[in-house]
Amino acid sequence: MAYLRALGSYVPSRVVDNAELAPRVGVDPAWLLHATGIEERRFAAPGETVATLGIAAAKDCLAAAGIAASDVGMVIVASGSAEQRFPGPASTIAAAAGIAGKPAIDLPMASAGSLFGIALAAELTRAYGHVLVVASEIMSRVVRMDNTGRDTAILFGDGAGACLVSPDAGFAEIIDAVLASDGDFAEALRLDFDSPLYMDGRSIILQASRKLPRAISEVLERNQVKPTDVGTYLLHQANLNLITRVAQSLGAPNERFFRNIARYGNTSSASLLIAATEWWRDAGPTLRDPIVLAAFGAGLNWGAVLAKPPR
Repeated sequence: MAYLRALGSYVPSRVVDNAELAPRVGVDPAWLLHATGIEERRFAAPGETVATLGIAAAKDCLAAAGIAASDVGMVIVASGSAEQRFPGPASTIAAAAGIAGKPAIDLPMASAGSLFGIALAAELTRAYGHVLVVASEIMSRVVRMDNTGRDTAILFGDGAGACLVSPDAGFAEIIDAVLASDGDFAEALRLDFDSPLYMDGRSIILQASRKLPRAISEVLERNQVKPTDVGTYLLHQANLNLITRVAQSLGAPNERFFRNIARYGNTSSASLLIAATEWWRDAGPTLRDPIVLAAFGAGLNWGAVLAKPPR
């Protein structure tokens, strides 16, 4: 068995609202809000890196879990915006968090990386004990901040999240996971070396609105859980319209889909864990209903994880 034990997050202090961003990319602030559901986002300070954001989230998570860093057996770090080809941020984050000499693995996966990390951690707890999953992104540095890049610049922000997956106890038991990939659409969302982020928005929203509900439905159906039985859906905060489409496709109440995209924008792989952290701290320590975590991202990669109150 594996459990979600604790969550943590970190977002930079600089707030960039639509009134500041819209003129830079040549759009109207009211249109930006209507198109995305985003009111503001956070941008990293010049001295902050993907690793420093991830370190802060990791420490926040471990403090919430009441687990010493020395008790963590593995670290998995997801990021699609790391500053260098190698090494990735995982080893730096592990060392700075005090997790010395333990395996630290990088998942260079945008948007869906944290979900894949949780699913992998659930399998690896039997061998490594507590597994710390971190996702950290600085998306503001990989998009063009002018009218040629407005379709991506209006969406993204920076931040980091973390989740401790444990073999013995936690607030939710991980029951099952569905993961999938489709390389036929890999070119629709990519970050080439020395080039800004490219996204075919129409293709991505079409694929996400089809594939994400199917993955959620699959994990629910094979565990005899109805969409209306799920207490909270925690999704990658990609776009407000996408979250609404997923709710409609599943026939689940719209209010059960946690949203914080208005305040942070799309923080890629970090968004799921930032959202989950805020939900967890607001909901309290006792879980009464099943929860679903789901994400869709570059690759294309997507999936869903079902968790229930501990038995």
